[in-house]
Amino acid sequence: MVEEAPVVDLFKSPQHPYTISLLRCIPRMGTSKYEDRLWSIPGRVPPLHSLPNYCIFSSRCAMAQDACRESQPPLVNTSPERRSRCLFWEHPDFARLEVSQEAPFELSLERNTSMAHASLEVKDLKVHFQVTGGMTSLSLKKETVKALDGINLSLPPQNTVGIVGESGCGKSTLARAVAGLVPIAGGEIRMDGNNLSLPVTKRSKDTLQILQMVFQNPDSTLNPQKTVEQELQRPIRLFQVARNQEESLLISQLLAAVNLDESYRQRYPAQLSGGEKQRVAIARALVGASQLILCDEPTSSLDVSVQSMVLNLLQRIQKELGLSLMFISHDLGVVRYISDYIGVVYLGQFCEYGKGEEVFLPPYHPYTEALLSAIPIPDPTVQKERIALEGSVPSAINPPQGCRFHTRCPRKLGSLCEQEAPPANREGTHVIFCHIPRDELARQQKSAV
Repeated sequence: MVEEAPVVDLFKSPQHPYTISLLRCIPRMGTSKYEDRLWSIPGRVPPLHSLPNYCIFSSRCAMAQDACRESQPPLVNTSPERRSRCLFWEHPDFARLEVSQEAPFELSLERNTSMAHASLEVKDLKVHFQVTGGMTSLSLKKETVKALDGINLSLPPQNTVGIVGESGCGKSTLARAVAGLVPIAGGEIRMDGNNLSLPVTKRSKDTLQILQMVFQNPDSTLNPQKTVEQELQRPIRLFQVARNQEESLLISQLLAAVNLDESYRQRYPAQLSGGEKQRVAIARALVGASQLILCDEPTSSLDVSVQSMVLNLLQRIQKELGLSLMFISHDLGVVRYISDYIGVVYLGQFCEYGKGEEVFLPPYHPYTEALLSAIPIPDPTVQKERIALEGSVPSAINPPQGCRFHTRCPRKLGSLCEQEAPPANREGTHVIFCHIPRDELARQQKSAV
């Protein structure tokens, strides 16, 4: 235990540098990657079999002094309800806890430069699945699940598009369709003239090298019988991005890029933490992707300190290698921070699409409004009214007529929303699919704040 306090006191005035570091790792609403770099706790957690006999956080703490490395600080009562294990809890110098500046990394990849800096174009994309009744069903008739039903997006080169929505709305299906892992029922996916509408088994090696994917659960994509070095060797040799004599150097560079040292080469997935596995998965994606990395909830299972490190890493990769990103998440705070463009998906269709600063400022779609109201704010003194949506997401087998959100929409206009598909209210790059005019949406949402 390094600190204990009532909730409000801990958030208002933390008394241990580890606490303040964790709080700084959380992306704050209203900030983006252009305004503020996420705090990331330097170094690594020491192994449990060799903990130091002094302050266990000292090797990662910018406030640490010689006294911190002489003995284990006691857990002292700082007030009747508070305790801290820091020698300097009375006068913490949190100003010294600054965001570290990472040196640019180098990757000796033999990339096809003619394939760089391309835009992703998705036009009227449809993904339908045929399902039959289960064991308890009275009918074996096949039915169609409309997982995606007319998605359009355009992502300029070296940008990030964030895809958000509730579980089952079609976020992951969109990424898998772009990756060629699910067959599409209609529409087109193209990037730099390459047809990505084909399934992955029918794509050429050059087309395969356009993009790579980082999945939510790296346990399902890392071979438990292969070491980290072997995991990285496979795409290096498959795509021939390094000569034999340069392979070992490239692996060292990849490990350094994701903040892992040489000792990780011979480790197996079972010997890695969740955050370390995800970093290996990102390093592997760097080898193959020349234009686009698809990130399917890559931070959902990570603690905030590792999450901030992964987000900073993805930004560095994008900036220094010129890649585009599709970032899928249910966490709107994370999506707001990292994304240049944002698409809000509901029941297989976009409710809203536009630049990040457009989507997060009124007017926005009523569904976006409800999602934004549910974002937790790491400050217990802030009172926020949450819009609780009634009911559950309707079945994608038989979606509602008209606006698909009308069965749960708190701003429904009646029969108009129930019978007619909403028009595209467009202003520049920002489009809202809603029957309510933009100025009326803005007026209602501002009055509700």
